[in-house]
Amino acid sequence: MKRRMITPFLLVMAVLATVVMLAPSAKHRFTDFPVVHADRGCSTATLLGNYGFTFHGFDIPGADGQQVPFAGAGILGFNGAGNASISFSATALGGVISLGGTGTGPYTVNSDCSGTITFTTGDAAGETLAMEIVGGGREMLGIATLDTQTITFDAKKQREE
Repeated sequence: MKRRMITPFLLVMAVLATVVMLAPSAKHRFTDFPVVHADRGCSTATLLGNYGFTFHGFDIPGADGQQVPFAGAGILGFNGAGNASISFSATALGGVISLGGTGTGPYTVNSDCSGTITFTTGDAAGETLAMEIVGGGREMLGIATLDTQTITFDAKKQREE
């Protein structure tokens, strides 16, 4: 009985054929990124109730142009119909509660769950926050848009209504 040996040529051809057949699926698995979409279907009614929030960043409080780091926490309230309120405390260098306040104003929400809050009254008057609603309205991420500040915030719903 004669043993047949696989020739190196046939072995190389079998390996190449396997590589060619698997290459498209391997490329897809390792190089394509998942498509990311913003949430859909948000409206002003998505934000209803109170949200605890923290913020931190830098402010330029005086004429000298020096940036001062600060952080704070507070409550954002939404009525589900486009009106917001805020109450907050903040600290700067040294850890002393140095400012705080309240404010009210309108908010807008786009269908892609982005939006803005513009405070028109109180200590926060003139402040506009750009936000992104996540988790179906359970959380918001955002930034302050004043030219003298670099601030980020994270707000979480206190309880389900």
